[in-house]
Amino acid sequence: MKTLGLYLHIPFCRSKCLYCDFCSFPHPKKEDTDRYVEMLCRDVAQNAQACREHLVDTVYLGGGTPTILPVEQLERILDTVVRHYRIAKNAEITVECNPKTGSASLFSALRAVGFNRISLGLQSTHTQELRALGRGHTFEDFCRTYTEVREAGFSNVSVDVMFGIPYQTRESWRETLLHVCALAPEHVSAYGLIVEEGTPFERLSSRGELKLPDEDQEREMYFECIEILRSHGLAQYEISNFARTGYESRHNLKYWNCDEFLGFGPAAYSDFCGKRFGNSRDLAAYNKGQSILTEQETPSARERQNEYVMLRMRLTEGVSASAFAARFGISFDECFGKRLAPYIKDGFVRKREDTYFFTPLGMYVSNAILSDVLEF
Repeated sequence: MKTLGLYLHIPFCRSKCLYCDFCSFPHPKKEDTDRYVEMLCRDVAQNAQACREHLVDTVYLGGGTPTILPVEQLERILDTVVRHYRIAKNAEITVECNPKTGSASLFSALRAVGFNRISLGLQSTHTQELRALGRGHTFEDFCRTYTEVREAGFSNVSVDVMFGIPYQTRESWRETLLHVCALAPEHVSAYGLIVEEGTPFERLSSRGELKLPDEDQEREMYFECIEILRSHGLAQYEISNFARTGYESRHNLKYWNCDEFLGFGPAAYSDFCGKRFGNSRDLAAYNKGQSILTEQETPSARERQNEYVMLRMRLTEGVSASAFAARFGISFDECFGKRLAPYIKDGFVRKREDTYFFTPLGMYVSNAILSDVLEF
């Protein structure tokens, strides 16, 4: 039976972080969130018939901040999924949470209704850095939330951190990582800051008012992150993701393995039955029950090959030439081997038996390498 991942977008936050370009709306009204949950559940139910041949083995509630919703709404959303889809017994069911939007009772209720993985947004353990990012919590808030999550029975916890952010130094970054490691989460996502178009950070940057670590410092932070997390049992398995053995994000691996997934809500994307399609960010239209589908395409064989290589090379295990040949019926070496050869020579890529993968240095500059190797 084919497997399927479901992503359900909750586009509400208590406030908008200064670097964020995700589809999220701060300070929502109760009538808007209630209506949204009603429309989301309707959307999920109406699409279930097309998935009757699939086994759902990952469910991911992302945002925004899903835990801004009351537990009754989160339970309703998950119950809709369970009632309308075939769910694997060992399905990974994740909810994202920011500190100060949860409570001990909320986490206990989430665990009781079936959520078994939680992703906590920390970003930094330093007050000045958190304020510069526009985060509405302190490290103390995070620690309290983390303790409540553990006491509620969650044994699969991921923590998000960021590097290359305002006021950050190599020393403060190292302290953040060591504090996180002391908490012993099963998974860590470590992202380098990207100044996105249309964000307050972009406006500050355009005026020369955004003071960030320089490129050399950011590169050192990245490599130090890999080493510190590895030394504490969190192995890198993707450019920005680290996990204890067996705790890799199964939902995100669907994206990187080019497996099928369905997304629901504004700005959600899907790859299903050979087609890719996506929704606009029009929350008002969605809440009125209108279609917000704005993108749909059937990728060519060549596009699928490029996509597979691009996403699989994000993983430390890389691309197996034999697996590529079995999937696409053509030789990986003929399509990409010659283009990768110079990067193997220069130490950015390695080849072990029939598998190509980035070295840590190659991971850091992977976008530039892949733009040269792939045909788009």
